Amino acid sequence: ARELTKAVYEMTKQDKFSKDLGLRNQIRRSAISVMSNIAEGFDRGGRREFHQFLVIAKGSCAELRSQLYVAKDVGYIDGAVFDKIYEKVIETAKVIGGLRSAVDKQR
Repeated sequence: ARELTKAVYEMTKQDKFSKDLGLRNQIRRSAISVMSNIAEGFDRGGRREFHQFLVIAKGSCAELRSQLYVAKDVGYIDGAVFDKIYEKVIETAKVIGGLRSAVDKQR
């Protein structure tokens, strides 16, 4: 999630995003949400709460995927950048899914 957030920030530093602060900020917030919800859920200490925060983090991955499509469709990013970041989102979502399964087994 940390690598994903860093990649999103690098992507949104491009000049094209400076003209659309709404999309830029929303994409950044989605990436931060993934990382923050994992951290907050873990720190709460309870398995049930951790599981719920992982659900939210995975939802933020879906939101980020949607926003990447918007950025690509309006020409802010090309196919190569889209593919690179999209793959990171998918990878992060899979890790979150695996973590959720592990937490479920402990409940």
